[in-house]
Amino acid sequence: QTLMKVAAQNLVQNSSIDNGQKSADGALQRFDKSLEEFYALCDQLELCLRLAHECLSQSFDSAKHAPALVPAAPKGEGGAGETLPYTQYLPLIKAQIAGAKDIHNALLEGANKITGKLPPPGGP
Repeated sequence: QTLMKVAAQNLVQNSSIDNGQKSADGALQRFDKSLEEFYALCDQLELCLRLAHECLSQSFDSAKHAPALVPAAPKGEGGAGETLPYTQYLPLIKAQIAGAKDIHNALLEGANKITGKLPPPGGP
C-alpha cells in the first residue's frame, strides 16, 4: 500500500514538473526505499508460505505413516475410557515395529554405501 502511494505521489509530481506547473523542490518519500520494503515483505511472505507448505506436507506424511494414535492413560488413573482394544492395538504396534525396521535397514544401507562396506551375508 505504501509502495503504491509513494509511486502515485512521485508520478503526480513528475507529471506536474514535466508540464511546467511545479518545481522539483518538494520532498517526497523515495520510491526505491519503498520498493525495497515491498520486496522484503514479499520475501517474508514467500518464506511463510514455504514453511506452511512444509508443515502441511509433514502432517500428511505423519497421518499416512501413523494413522492411529495409541492413547496412554495418565498416571494415577486406571480408566480404560480412551484405551484401544487389544485387537486394534496389536496390528498398530506391528506396523510401527515394521516401520522402525524399515528405517533401520535404510539407515544401515545408506551407511554401508557411504563407507563402501558390503552388507553381511544373510542380512536384510
